Amino acid sequence: MAEEAEEEDEAEYHSRDFAWEDLRDEIESDASLSHHLLSSSLPSSSIGSSSTSSSIDADAWRSFHHRHSTGRFFKERRYLLKEFPELVSCCDSVKVLEVGCGNGSTVLPILRAGRNTVVYGCDCSEDVLERAKEIVSAAKGIHIKDRFHPFLLDFSIHSFPEWLVCSSCQCSLGGKCVDFSLDGHREKPSKSNAPFMGEDQCCIGGVDFVTLIFTLSAVPFDKMSLIIERCASTLKPGGLILFRDYGLYDMTMLRFSPDQRVGSREYMRSDGTLSYFFSLDVARDLFCAAGLVTLELEYCCIRSVNRRNGKTMRRVWVHGKFQKPMPNPS
Repeated sequence: MAEEAEEEDEAEYHSRDFAWEDLRDEIESDASLSHHLLSSSLPSSSIGSSSTSSSIDADAWRSFHHRHSTGRFFKERRYLLKEFPELVSCCDSVKVLEVGCGNGSTVLPILRAGRNTVVYGCDCSEDVLERAKEIVSAAKGIHIKDRFHPFLLDFSIHSFPEWLVCSSCQCSLGGKCVDFSLDGHREKPSKSNAPFMGEDQCCIGGVDFVTLIFTLSAVPFDKMSLIIERCASTLKPGGLILFRDYGLYDMTMLRFSPDQRVGSREYMRSDGTLSYFFSLDVARDLFCAAGLVTLELEYCCIRSVNRRNGKTMRRVWVHGKFQKPMPNPS
């Protein structure tokens, strides 16, 4: 869903330009920013009933992508390969699920990284999926035939389709065999919705990596736990969720006005899209509650200068790697 429009050059990523604790102390002592610190009297998320609010949120993101469908908005996230070297260290065939793939800014560097890598990318916007296919198909220097499979899905409401990993295969891989759909029904694999599958395949057998790159912050907070559980259900044992998103006290959080708060650390932009800002504790709790093991979790603090106005910007992101445990031997 989300696209991060203000990312920096790859050389600046994963650095420590300033200490997050120093920024926290500065923000929390500034009376003009006190509205960001108050305990919210509204339940997070407070924007309506769960199904209705998610639908509205998806509509807002579809409109966002329609407005920003030009090539100027595309910026390939090459830093991912440095931040997540696991994506390039595997020699064998690798399957990646990109959740909220947007216009392909994350998909393209992953495909460039390995000739045996296949990416399955979902988003709630048909327009942005078409744009992603155009960008990936037009990319030079890579062989992408049959290696990028975009599919339409509002993952804030619906479960992932069973052609990713069916219920019986989840059980055989040591999964919890839980139905995450809201209505008790999951989409069954078929040649019509998964034309890249062979006739005798029940599913692709799960993925090695799930990437959540500036995606989870775009959904209501009260949906995040279920979404992470669904993501974990698509992983093979030992697989990783690779996570990067907005961190607490990032510059964009401090720009929101008090009336844009819809929950604790959760804000709504004027166009109806949401943005949540993660602390390390909240991120750890969300992923651990889904049964995942924390391998890496830290703030990424970047200081850069806006070339247009000369102002210094302090950006904060949360970087994390979470692993699905191997099943216990019986």
